Amino acid sequence: MSDTVKYLLDETRIPKFWYNIAADLPSPPPPVLHPGTMQPVGPADLAPLFPMALIEQEVSTEREIMIPGPVRDIYRQWRPSPLFRARRLEKALDTPARIYYKYEGVSPAGSHKPNTAVAQAFYNREAGIKRIATETGAGQWGSSLAFAGALFGIEVDVYMVRVSYDQKPYRRALMETYGARCVASPSTETHAGRAILEKNPRHPGSLGIAISEAVEIAASRDDTNYALGSVLNHVLLHQTVIGQEAIAQFDMANDYPDVIVGCTGGGSNFAGIAFPFLGAQLRGGKKVRFVAVEPAACPSLTRGKYAYDFGDTAHLTPLTKMHTLGSTFTPPGFHAGGLRYHGMAPLVSHIKELGLIEAVAYHQIQCFEAGVQFARAEGILPAPEANHAVRGAIDEALKCKREGVSRSILFNLCGHGHFDMQAYIDYFGGKLTDQTYDESELAMALAGLPSVKAA
Repeated sequence: MSDTVKYLLDETRIPKFWYNIAADLPSPPPPVLHPGTMQPVGPADLAPLFPMALIEQEVSTEREIMIPGPVRDIYRQWRPSPLFRARRLEKALDTPARIYYKYEGVSPAGSHKPNTAVAQAFYNREAGIKRIATETGAGQWGSSLAFAGALFGIEVDVYMVRVSYDQKPYRRALMETYGARCVASPSTETHAGRAILEKNPRHPGSLGIAISEAVEIAASRDDTNYALGSVLNHVLLHQTVIGQEAIAQFDMANDYPDVIVGCTGGGSNFAGIAFPFLGAQLRGGKKVRFVAVEPAACPSLTRGKYAYDFGDTAHLTPLTKMHTLGSTFTPPGFHAGGLRYHGMAPLVSHIKELGLIEAVAYHQIQCFEAGVQFARAEGILPAPEANHAVRGAIDEALKCKREGVSRSILFNLCGHGHFDMQAYIDYFGGKLTDQTYDESELAMALAGLPSVKAA
């Protein structure tokens, strides 16, 4: 068997459908609520922000949703992404485990995010939208939507969390290269941003604040829609091309995962690799352990409360039931900016409540240690976010070594770290520290959760 299991890049090898796990869940997730009425939202409530095709996907319970031809045509540039057997890492760890990684860093933007960015840009173009406002944490999503906007002739405004805006100038440059406008958030361009800056002119920003700014801009202009890079059902749906490809690739390798690991911030990367395998399990297939790995400095799955909450800080969005640290919670400025979100995707939160997945949290230094070890063995430098999945996979492999058993471990290497070299410079220079959140701030944020009677 080849160490690299990869398809020929032809039409038949790219998934024709996105997989919708809602069709196979033992119970449906709680409804999304309107922030004013506290009643379930309808299509009309979401129409000011999203094209109807995406709204239909958001509420769909169909197992398969066809991928439009123009989207598959663009996917062909980098999909199917390769599945690698990490034999050199296995040797370095002296483990009997078989470690595989699905590498999404081969996309033009260098991460898994274009899988949904291209789809969202396509549907907005079809709806006649000329401009999209969005947020980004570390910049993977912002650069991916900028790339997709360039392909479909859509202007893109990106509100980038200020701490990442300052930490990752090359991500900004990539967005601007693709033609997007990148603004540090909180900004003076919106009511939400100005309100935050009035209280703290040096506020580091958060994804919740950046979402508020982008939603405010989109809601105020008829020619502008909003796009989100994670959390929502349709976003997780688009990422399932990853897991579907992996299932077919494992079949080619005559193997199947015993454990699947993914990093989690908003949930799209983890869902992309895990949901197709979980769906197969729910339909009677092989049982797999699913491990969601999150940052200890922003631990929504392991420390958050499962409750209804707003997706943004200014409370402009509908309420979803999710594991949340509170919409006003501001995580510390650790380098994995894509994981600095106060809440977890409702679908990921729901399957966690159903006991179908596990969750663990790591500090950033131990994640960077794992990323460096992986790079020295396999030659690929992971993004800080992906280092969390690397850490989780290595720990699972070391567990196999202690127990003297051979298991197949799959993780999603969701992006490369070529734009994150300052983080590695800080790590090698001893300047990287394990940051912790303020317990009193967390308690205050959780105490401020909205009161909702619906279960």
